[in-house]
Amino acid sequence: MAFTEFIAVINTSDLPGLGPEVRLSAQPSAVLAQAVDALGLDGTAAGLAKAAALLWHDHLDESHSVSQDIGSTDGSFLHGIMHRREPDYSNAKYWFHRVGDHPCFPALASAATDYLDAAGDEALAKRLVPGGHWDSFAFVDAVEAAVHYGNPGEIELLQHVQRIEFETLAQSFLR
Repeated sequence: MAFTEFIAVINTSDLPGLGPEVRLSAQPSAVLAQAVDALGLDGTAAGLAKAAALLWHDHLDESHSVSQDIGSTDGSFLHGIMHRREPDYSNAKYWFHRVGDHPCFPALASAATDYLDAAGDEALAKRLVPGGHWDSFAFVDAVEAAVHYGNPGEIELLQHVQRIEFETLAQSFLR
């Protein structure tokens, strides 16, 4: 139940960008903090939910301040996503290295593959999910290349994969 309520709290009409851009749909951080507090989460889950909500709503610096103090693999995962969006790709990879083989990776690999196959981009699915295993480093590389070359079609696909990544992680820490 906490996951569904959390997704309702952070819902926006559009997806976060792959970089640091701030969308018009982003809510102020104070509003997000109040909404996350109202979920009644405690301990690490509360910090993770706050860092995730801030990240989803493009408050990268504030999300960073919260996630860097969470010593779990979930905190490292959010920290890695934040640095990928910053963009600081090498630092993102450092944090994904700290994540290791996260328990949500099988579900993430499956959902990302299903989405990309349905979108007709099996090649991207094979890059991000080689041998059926999620590769955070390949995702960082794909984001960096798409942003560098300004490929709008690939950027949009990667934004959807980023949503899948984000939701799969949130479902994992809010279980």
